[in-house]
Amino acid sequence: MVSDNELAKLRNLRAPAPDPEAKIAALHAAMTAFDATEEKIAPVSQGSAEQARLTSRAAKLWREIMHRKLFAAPALAGLVALPIAGYTAFHLLGQGTFDFPGRNIADQGAETPATTSARTEAESNDLGRMSPAPIQPKPEGALAAAPARNDGVAGPPRLLEGRSADMAGKGVDAPEAAPSLLPVPDGTVMQRPEGGDRIEGFRSNTVRSRAEDPRLAFSIDVDTASYSFVRRSLKQGILPRPDTVRVEELINYFPYGWEGPDSPEIPFKPTVTVMPAPWNAQHKLMHVAIKGYDVQPAAQPRANLVFLIDVSGSMDEPDKLPLLKSAFRLLIGRLKPDDTIAIVTYAGDAGTVLESTPVSEKAKILDAIDRLQPAGSTAGEAGISQAYRLARESFVEDGVNRIMLATDGDFNVGQTSDEALKSLIEQERKSGVFLSVFGFGRGNLNDRLMQALAQNGNGTAAYIDTLQEAEKVLVQEAFSTLFPIAKDVKIQVEFNPAKVAEYRLIGYETRTLNREDFNNDRVDAGEIGSGHSVTAIYEITPKGAPQQIDDLRYGEASAANGGVANSDEYASIKIRYKLPDEDSSKLMMIPVTKSDEVVSFNAAGPDQRFSVAVAAFGQKLREEDAVAGFSFERIEEIAASSRGADPFGYRSEFLSLLRLASALQR
Repeated sequence: MVSDNELAKLRNLRAPAPDPEAKIAALHAAMTAFDATEEKIAPVSQGSAEQARLTSRAAKLWREIMHRKLFAAPALAGLVALPIAGYTAFHLLGQGTFDFPGRNIADQGAETPATTSARTEAESNDLGRMSPAPIQPKPEGALAAAPARNDGVAGPPRLLEGRSADMAGKGVDAPEAAPSLLPVPDGTVMQRPEGGDRIEGFRSNTVRSRAEDPRLAFSIDVDTASYSFVRRSLKQGILPRPDTVRVEELINYFPYGWEGPDSPEIPFKPTVTVMPAPWNAQHKLMHVAIKGYDVQPAAQPRANLVFLIDVSGSMDEPDKLPLLKSAFRLLIGRLKPDDTIAIVTYAGDAGTVLESTPVSEKAKILDAIDRLQPAGSTAGEAGISQAYRLARESFVEDGVNRIMLATDGDFNVGQTSDEALKSLIEQERKSGVFLSVFGFGRGNLNDRLMQALAQNGNGTAAYIDTLQEAEKVLVQEAFSTLFPIAKDVKIQVEFNPAKVAEYRLIGYETRTLNREDFNNDRVDAGEIGSGHSVTAIYEITPKGAPQQIDDLRYGEASAANGGVANSDEYASIKIRYKLPDEDSSKLMMIPVTKSDEVVSFNAAGPDQRFSVAVAAFGQKLREEDAVAGFSFERIEEIAASSRGADPFGYRSEFLSLLRLASALQR
């Protein structure tokens, strides 16, 4: 029992002054909690009395507590009132929803110990991010104070996206994510987390001396995933990370009017143009365009397709499973009645949703797609094995047998290492079943694995971020996506020392081959589909122009050692390929001569000039030295003047992306 003397002592004590740092932290936490809670307050229903706002109810109750003079001693009042205030705030906030940043309200039901632990760790990370700068000293080189939010309240910026792969679908930010660039209201650019996406890093191609390295071989690439990923980043106001930019995929995203072959016996035809480089007047570009034979609808082979669909919990977002369903519905409309479709899903384990069914039973197929629901973890390896089994059971001789894998790219159950999955695909492709990979969504995208699976499965990789992109890939380009006309296509260029001192291949960094791989039929390479076009661009330093690499002292061709054969050629191009149902390659060789050269860049065709503009754009985004002095405005001038026919608006959209990139870089 407290004596009167003790109460008197407490009455005369002065309350300690509040700690300034604690006041700042408390204010910031309170404002953050208020923002989160205010959004959750239910709107007033029609005809009912106006509800008091949360702050109004709190203030009213607090006034009643303090004005009742329950405590005569100020110090004792403070000691007793503090827990009451805490309980009051907790009770009031419980009437709404108290939400930490990064916690998904939909997940506030029953929790397992694992999810509770993950949530607790995530909330701890979020509370740590709410701490103001003065409490902890910044390390050297850290960012300046956090910019103001759009609502004017000082504090750290809210993350628009970025989730760790193991917490996908729970709204938890990934603190370990790699940085990218984020514009802030004052026009500057700051570092920010990119999210849990797994992107393969690579170094840009360097300049090679022709004397030291006269030949370069690479696998063709008709993937387009990088362009869609770059587009999405720019439209969200973010400059893409350089490693997300694969220049060849940007170039090959666009349809071009290259001349194609007349018969399937010769599956593609090259078009070569040599022109001055617009970003360096002393250099030339050797532009190599390959057009595939266009399968006519009357000769379209039967298709045996297996849709392998990721329905794990991470796919429960509008731009993932719902978009995936709409995309595959579009594709079904392009198939013939006697084509067949099977559907395999994977989440935790794999299951067959639909056995091989003819497209004539369209309603049955669409119903199976509509019933797909996301749940569980991602057992990708089991799904791949089951999809290949179904494809083999319904194998069509002299037809198209293809698995179409649709996922956000995260495999976290079963055989999950990239190398193990690649080995599985390499074994399965021997059956004659091809694999194409379609990526959806962000924050959990495993682009690196998607690329590896598509390359090892004799297929293509595309990233679908909108229904318009789905229409492009699966409707407008359905034949080239589904029907291969050649596989294991490799290109090798040998430059003439009498004409070329140095060269650089623009893009294809992840597709280069060892010199001995070109003639090795066991080495896998890319495929070309019906009507596909592939473009490769070399920047070359002509003989006599200033070089970046010194000449060799010995080994130069001269009259004494026989000189150089075919000295009037710039280079010779060799293309090695296999027909889809064959295992032995064929060889095609094309000399590059003066007849392929134009006198000025503007004298080149519009498709050539537009593709060069796209190549310059990709190099700018990768921050390459070759185009450091070449502005986005100049690239836009070239692209606008060479836009040509643009029936689907792809090139017009590219011009808008140029303007966005230019604005974000400033």
